Parts: sequence; structure tokens; C-alpha cells
Amino acid sequence: MSEIDEKSLVLNAKQVDQKITRMAFEMYENNFKEKVLVFAGIDGQGYNLAQLLAQAVEQISEIKTTVVRVSVDKQSTQLGEVTIDISEKELKKKVIILVDDVLNTGRTLAYGLKPFLPLEVKKIEVAVLVNRSHSLFPILPTYTGYELATTLTDHVQVKLGKKASVNLL
Repeated sequence: MSEIDEKSLVLNAKQVDQKITRMAFEMYENNFKEKVLVFAGIDGQGYNLAQLLAQAVEQISEIKTTVVRVSVDKQSTQLGEVTIDISEKELKKKVIILVDDVLNTGRTLAYGLKPFLPLEVKKIEVAVLVNRSHSLFPILPTYTGYELATTLTDHVQVKLGKKASVNLL
């Protein structure tokens, strides 16, 4: 590993796994009376993180999980349509946990809420692996894996899977 790589590494694979496990325990503690939790992952790494969180919750509890893909055009959030890959009927009176890998300004997560707002859900929570705290939208995560102070020009890269990592570029 070069010196540049070492400086940019924020979380290694083991640390990412620990953050996911801790977040799953928090989700279980806050929703222990629920029979089903719906993890709505923003398409891309948010969806992958939602799958990992759902697996972790099922490993530590009796709660069943449903994972939903939320498709948001991140380049044109205002004009693009936001879609989910599940029927609205299946979300009625459920707890929805909206998941993304990184919370920067809150724009993507704010638009990711759009399909759930007209529905009769029990509550909506937000989970992110990395919170950069540059909020321009009133989005505060209920569950945060890691708080990271960055400048607006910094880029945070999240890789999930066997060689999981969080890097600051």
C-alpha cells in the first residue's frame, strides 16, 4: 500500500463490517416490536448497503426484512423520476429505512423520500454509512456508521463487498 493510499483510507473492510453490525443493532433496538423492516436503498452503493444491513438485522433478531431499490437520477434529481421496485400496498403501515452510502448535502436522500411521502407508512428513518455533515437539505440520519469532517471539494468513495473500504479522495 502506498503512502497516498494509506492517507486516503478511512475505514478498512473489518471496520466497515463493524459499522454495519452496530447500525443493525441500533435498528433492532429502535424497532424491536416490528415484524418487518423495509430497507429502501438508493440505487448503487446505497442499495448494496441496504442489503447488508437487512442481512445483519435478520442475523441478530426475529425481524424479517424487505429490501427495495430506490432509483434516483443523481445528476438531475429535480427533473428525474424517483421509482421503487415494489408495490405501494406492500409498504402500508411499515417502517421504512431509507439507506445511502454517503450523506453529503442531503439532496439525494431528500428526493429519495418522494415515493414514500404519499403512502401510509408507520415511520421513515434514514441510515448512511458516512455522514459528511454538509447539509443543504433538512435530512438528518437516524443511523450513522461514521461521521467524517470533509471539505466540499473532497470526495468519499465507498466500496462494499469482500474488499470493502471507505476512502477520502
